[in-house]
Amino acid sequence: MAGNSRTTFTKRSKERARQEKRVDKSQKMEQRKQQKQEKPAERGGEPVIQYDEDGQPIALGFHDF
Repeated sequence: MAGNSRTTFTKRSKERARQEKRVDKSQKMEQRKQQKQEKPAERGGEPVIQYDEDGQPIALGFHDF
């Protein structure tokens, strides 16, 4: 019976480690979610049309989309 206490201790320590890992993971997920919400929205899906001094539209480049 003396050997059983070691396995019980091992099982408890493993379970404790799993619980801590679960808590850490959920905290990280919450932090990422908050950072995502705080991040200002970038440009929308529409390209911004710019005009030159004559009022003619400037051609769009690769990075404008």
